Formats: sequence, C-alpha cells, structure tokens
Amino acid sequence: MSVKISDDKIPYASRIDWDDLRYVLALARSGSLSAAARSLRVTHTTVLRRLDVIEERLQVRLFERLRSGYQATAAGETLRLSAEQCEPLVAQAERHIMGGDTRLTGNLRVSTAHVLALHLLPSALALFHAEHAKIVVEVRASRERVDLARREADIALRMTREVPDTLVGRQLGQIRVRVYGWHQDPRILALRGHALPDMAGLLSDFPWIGFDGQDRIYDRWIDAHVALSAIVARADHFPSALALLRAGLGLTILPEFVALDTPGLVALSAPIEALQTPLWILTHADLRNTARVRAFMQTVGNGLEKTLAAIL
Repeated sequence: MSVKISDDKIPYASRIDWDDLRYVLALARSGSLSAAARSLRVTHTTVLRRLDVIEERLQVRLFERLRSGYQATAAGETLRLSAEQCEPLVAQAERHIMGGDTRLTGNLRVSTAHVLALHLLPSALALFHAEHAKIVVEVRASRERVDLARREADIALRMTREVPDTLVGRQLGQIRVRVYGWHQDPRILALRGHALPDMAGLLSDFPWIGFDGQDRIYDRWIDAHVALSAIVARADHFPSALALLRAGLGLTILPEFVALDTPGLVALSAPIEALQTPLWILTHADLRNTARVRAFMQTVGNGLEKTLAAIL
C-alpha cells in the first residue's frame, strides 16, 4: 500500500510505503525510540535509521528531538493521521488473507504475560513443536496487552475476567493464587512443626513483597490487605516477585502453577478466592480458520487445560 502525503511544509510530494508509516506511527504514539522499537520488535538504532531515511526522502523533519522524547512536527502529525487511517485497513486485509491459510507451516505470534511464558507455556509449546515442527512460534511476553485487531499478535493467552467481543477462543481453567514463602527463609524454617499462621497472622507478622501500583487485581489486593510498613520491596510482575522471594525478602502472592517448577516455594495459605482468574486462549475472529492458529489453540489449549486441572 502507498500513501501520498502533501503538506505546505513538504517541498515536494513523495510516495512512502506502509512499512515507513509503521515506524512513524510507533514513534508518534510512544514518543521514544526504545518504546517504538519494542512495539516493532526491532532495535532502537533501526528505528532511528529508518526515521532518518524517511525524513531524507521527504525532505522534511517529522519529529523534534527533545530531551523529553520525540515530538511530531506538523508534517509528522499529518503523516501520523494518514497512518492511523491506513492501519485498520491493512490489518483487516492481513487477517482476511491469513484467515484462509490452510498450511501447517509459517510463523505464529503468541502474546502472553511473563509469568505464563516462563512457568506454564513451555511444556505445552514443546508438545506443539513435536506435532507441528514446521510452525515457528514467536512468544511475546509483555505487561501491556497487544491488539489482535491490529495484528500485533495472532494468539493471546490471557488471565482475564473480560474478553472483547472481537475475539474468539475458550477458557482453559482457573488460575488460583496463594501466599507463598521460600523454604530457606529463616522465618519459614521457624514454622516447621507448627500450625501455619492464619491470613491475619501472615499479613501482620511477616515482611511482604508488593507490586508497583498498576491497576491489576493483585496490585489492588496487596494495597488493600498489606500494611504499607510491611512492604519491604516491590516488583513489576510475578517473576520479579518470585526472584525477590527466593532472596529471602519476604512473602508474596503467586499463581499456583509457579510452584510446579519451583520446588522451594512453600504455600502458606489456601487459594485466595478474590484473586481467582480465568485463563483464556484467544484469537481474532478473522483468524479462527487459519490452520496453524487452529492447531495451536487445540494442542496448546488442551495441554494447558490438563495442567490446570491437575493442580485443582
């Protein structure tokens, strides 16, 4: 797809392709090279190099380089608006084309949370690879939810209670969360031979590892139940909290499946009902008939479903 951009400040009309617009759009949305690079899955030097090439071709400055980040100029804003108009059309065309693909080969982009990518997904991926060796799975672990409508991923594995109407898939089971400690922590060693403290005792008598204040269900639970004075460290996600727990800093909450491949974890509570969350495997409705998408959702979905059922 080509888009012709005209502006009073652009010396001449030029033609640029959609790939150029992707770079401009990512930089305009994020305001930084590093964030744009992450969204495009390239290096920040690649983003900078592409921007220089585009500006040289158009003979116009698209972004002001400020200490606070990259800010679109008038010409850059014009290009951003045109890119945003093109984006859904390109994504829709790609989805429709891929939706009719019957080959069990090619790449498949999967988006999920770090904790799922590290502790739950690998064994299911190994099973999928054994059955479909010609499909290359690209796992993208991120705190931010990708937009499947914009083809930022083909499949999403999400812990969520709400599923957008544009996505299809199935619920694989329930993710249960408990309070955990580390078996070598002196405070945990002291509990041997004694009854475990109740939740009130865990909350009042131990140091805690909290989270960094994002509006997630487990952030809110920690903030509501753990005194600020008891929090000795904060983590951005479950894997970081696990690393701090293993260092002996204190207790934290973790999904039960993390304990499957972390033998040193000691469960100190029953599952916390308020934190129980469904696990979904999802794709865009336009991609549901793509052979490799369908194969992944069946094989990996079944594997994860069995794993979660075995924990209960």
